[in-house]
Amino acid sequence: MQFDKIHKHLTQAGFRLSVHDSVICVELSLEQGTRHQSIFLSEQEDDDGRGFLRVSTAIAPTTGLDARRALAFNWESHVGYLAIGNLDGVPYLQLCENRPLDTLDSAELQRLVLEIGGVGDSMERVLSANGDLL
Repeated sequence: MQFDKIHKHLTQAGFRLSVHDSVICVELSLEQGTRHQSIFLSEQEDDDGRGFLRVSTAIAPTTGLDARRALAFNWESHVGYLAIGNLDGVPYLQLCENRPLDTLDSAELQRLVLEIGGVGDSMERVLSANGDLL
């Protein structure tokens, strides 16, 4: 699936989107609007030139986080992996998932956005004492 088709599909599926510097931002509303989660989609390329879609969401600033808990999550997780990425110049723990663009279909795209958003919100809640950071 091409990146422009990803944007078109998510728009047609009713997701609230914005685009910033070749990154699609999906604004998910969870728990009847009481919680929100931003999901970021970007196109990546491996060493062989194969395209990938990275789906990610910010969980919490890295200050004070226990790296052992993050690594334990990575070991046990069936969905996504944790990484550190900058968000407005601040290092954030992020939940990520990568999928090859050439095998990605519409159903998998929607499932990824919803699953990364839901798991990310649950992790954010645990790490921020029930707060909603983003």
